[in-house]
Amino acid sequence: MSPPLFSLPEARSKLTNVTREAVTSKNIKHLLNVFSQVPGSENEKKLTLDQVFRVVLEEEIINKVSCENCLAIISLAIHGVTEGVCTATTPFVLLGDVLDCLPLDHCDRIFTFVEKNVGTWKSSTFYSAGKNYLLRMCNDLLRRLSKSQNTVFCGRIQLFLARLFPLSEKSGLNLQSQFNLENVTVFNVNEQESTLGQKQVEDRDDGMEIEEGEMGDDEPPNSSSIPIDYNLYRKFWALQDYFRNPVQCYDKNSWKTFLKYSEEVLTVFKSYKLDDTQASRKKIEELRSGGEHVYFAKFLTSEKLMDLQLSDSNFRRHILLQYLILFQYLKGQVKFKSSNYVLLDEQSFWIEDTTKLVHQLLCETPPTGDKFSKMVEHILSTEENWNSWKNEGCPSFVKERQPDNKPLKVARKRPAPEDFLGKGSNKKILMGNEELTRLWNLCPDNIEACKSETREFMPTLEQFFEEAIEQADPENMVEKEYKVVNNSNYGWRALRLLARRSPHFFQPTNQQFRSLPEYLENMVIKLAKELPPPSEEIKTVEDEVEEDDEDNESLLKENNESPEILQQKLVTGELIESLANKLGEQWKTLAPHLEMKELNINAIESDSEDVKMRAKLLLVAWQDREGVNATAEHLIIALNQAQLSELAESLTNDTENGS
Repeated sequence: MSPPLFSLPEARSKLTNVTREAVTSKNIKHLLNVFSQVPGSENEKKLTLDQVFRVVLEEEIINKVSCENCLAIISLAIHGVTEGVCTATTPFVLLGDVLDCLPLDHCDRIFTFVEKNVGTWKSSTFYSAGKNYLLRMCNDLLRRLSKSQNTVFCGRIQLFLARLFPLSEKSGLNLQSQFNLENVTVFNVNEQESTLGQKQVEDRDDGMEIEEGEMGDDEPPNSSSIPIDYNLYRKFWALQDYFRNPVQCYDKNSWKTFLKYSEEVLTVFKSYKLDDTQASRKKIEELRSGGEHVYFAKFLTSEKLMDLQLSDSNFRRHILLQYLILFQYLKGQVKFKSSNYVLLDEQSFWIEDTTKLVHQLLCETPPTGDKFSKMVEHILSTEENWNSWKNEGCPSFVKERQPDNKPLKVARKRPAPEDFLGKGSNKKILMGNEELTRLWNLCPDNIEACKSETREFMPTLEQFFEEAIEQADPENMVEKEYKVVNNSNYGWRALRLLARRSPHFFQPTNQQFRSLPEYLENMVIKLAKELPPPSEEIKTVEDEVEEDDEDNESLLKENNESPEILQQKLVTGELIESLANKLGEQWKTLAPHLEMKELNINAIESDSEDVKMRAKLLLVAWQDREGVNATAEHLIIALNQAQLSELAESLTNDTENGS
């Protein structure tokens, strides 16, 4: 018998009933049993259960049941993903449905559940499937929330996103350092509509509300003594446009305006200081004990609030901190900042002096001004590290772990120059291999070796363009598509060669060329007229190979000796024995000139107390290290450098007698 076919209405009915029971009992076991018994493929049953979860959640939202049932359905979906009975995106779809339908006070409780399960969202099962859903859900919430009324909720959302996504997440780094130009501060720009010049006493006699400067016993100190007029009001709020878009400061005229407005505002802050009175301290303690949050929403630019704002310590700190952030951007190195945005010396000096003034004003602003200033300085220093990290391309902070079966690398001490450079005038460089050492030291001066004519690899114009000149001749009847000038690789090398060897490359011309092959054809015609005709003597490949072999043989004769001659020059065991007996206590004088390290010298001293044996060990160690280069000639040179001329002469005689 064939297995029963999948029936969507029947499966949806069964799963809906068992899901409602699971929400009430908060147990998923019965749901798993029913899911396994429903006929059909796993994919069909998963999609059906996904739809059932959304239908049951919709019923709960319509019936206005408590948030606990909504959270229970979402928890069932999370367990369902873990058990493999529903898709990984289902919990995030349910969260989006709930937050879209419920009011903000209920959304706060739902989001608390989201915060507590941040570890679940970051797991491999959910992260890749749900990160975009969570980001979209948080952005939708932020659009609904008021930045002034729901400040704490907005902050919780931002902190959640910071915990969810890694530091290297490109969407949250603002790599191109763009500014939020939509953050516009609106204030009264019409002086005729301003009320700052009117007298407030007449309004008070008429029974109208108390306006600025008339707060009674709770009036902040010095508020009534600050001369506030429309001119100060306009300049003060006009500075917000520079804080919003600091690029304006690089413009000469805009900088003059910013400088003028800033000096006047900072003079007001400097002239009218706030006092850390007992009343203000008592008010701050009440706020702290009551657990209330002190924050500023988008600036309130009413003229009636101007005197109160200037007398408020939090407001002053807000404005002064904006100055420090602006100065840090103007002075800092930003990767995507235009090359034209450079400060003049006068601007840099003014920023340095003003930065000191701002920190001084922060220290003088109660309460605990010194502590607040140091904290701000620390935060801005970490911001510089953040900018440097972004300028370097945001390298990963995660270090690769060593495999368990692989031993950790021990940090090696950096070798001293004398460890790989010889001592004395010849300074032989040891490359760690006999053949590499021989090749590297063929020429004592490597700079001169690099300047050798044999290292000239750039061809002449005749050699390189010989084939192109032949193809350009009409008599050869070479079709255009088969010419070498059409090869992009050939064209690139031709331009580089012309720039180095041909004066025609830099001559101005009114003739315009549509393509590189067309330009090269014109240049080949010019070169063909100037270059001498090719020689009629044509060398065969065999002749060139024979000449190369002869050159190589002559080069080997210059730099190398035959094996028989080389064998005669090598130091023998008898010669080492004889020299060691004569060397005796002077072996330690010779050791540095044989390029022996201090470590090897100490090892020789520990191996034997007999000076003749130590001399023999020294010569044997040198012979083992040099190999085919351990010749009597090199040993004689070392003896002469150690001022052991008698031994050098004796060794010379022994060598000649032996030969």
